[in-house]
Amino acid sequence: MNSFVGDYSCKLDDKGRVLFPAAFRKQWKGSLDRVILKKDIFEDCIVLYPMEEWERQLALIRKKINPYVKEQNQFLREFYRSAAEVELDSNGRMLIPKRLVEMAGLVKELVFIGIGDKIEIWDKDKYQTTNMSQEMLAAGAEKFLGGEIEEL
Repeated sequence: MNSFVGDYSCKLDDKGRVLFPAAFRKQWKGSLDRVILKKDIFEDCIVLYPMEEWERQLALIRKKINPYVKEQNQFLREFYRSAAEVELDSNGRMLIPKRLVEMAGLVKELVFIGIGDKIEIWDKDKYQTTNMSQEMLAAGAEKFLGGEIEEL
């Protein structure tokens, strides 16, 4: 399983291509041949999933969603609508589909952020406005991580 750490600035060219950060290529386990790009459900960014993590996410969805329930089927359609499979070229660049660039509001300057098993791709200006205060981070740590520690 991958574990991505760090944030790296990149430039989106006029054709929608971006150079995949070398640091993430070093952190990558497995093949970089195919990845999934998906517009994030909650934020104006794109999430890059290695194929292994994408398959794990789909398994979670399959456990919860019944495609024979109309509302759940509509959710599935919208979920997949904002996803695309892409490849890195021989120069380490990937082409972000225009519809995803528009959905996430990516302009020219991008930031790739390692979020454990996935990577978020943000427009630099939007990313700079998402910072949580130190007090909010500490409150979240206490709320979500505080309490009894389980053995690993």
